[in-house]
Amino acid sequence: MESKLTKPLQPGQLIARGVARYLRSLGYVSLEEFAPTRGLRVDIMVLGPKGELWIIECKSSRADFNSDNKWKNYLEWSDRFFWAVNEDFPTKILPAENGLIIADAYDAHILRNAPLHPVATARRKSLIHKFATKAANRLHNFRDSEFTI
Repeated sequence: MESKLTKPLQPGQLIARGVARYLRSLGYVSLEEFAPTRGLRVDIMVLGPKGELWIIECKSSRADFNSDNKWKNYLEWSDRFFWAVNEDFPTKILPAENGLIIADAYDAHILRNAPLHPVATARRKSLIHKFATKAANRLHNFRDSEFTI
């Protein structure tokens, strides 16, 4: 069976990697392909050193952005919402009310900070627990791939 780690990364995954590397250098941790609730799957969920929750959607092309109709449903699940794109992306098509990150496969920088819309306390607690559980399960599955749930 071919490992997920040996497959070439897709353009959006390369952007996500650069974003994750950048945020890690700032003390933030992230999970890719995270489901804050049933029916939603975000590209990157970020947990900050003070419990901040960010969602970052990675877009590799205009067509990728135009085909995404779910992103507005993500707003209530994070304190800040960002788009992450490469330097060739036509950024003028992205909503100006969201944050903007320019990234490549190795690094990123925040071009426009996202406005703060704090998540309710009970939801924050639930999301942080889900984030920690998902991260621990992924680590376990990585270390013991013969025993996955």
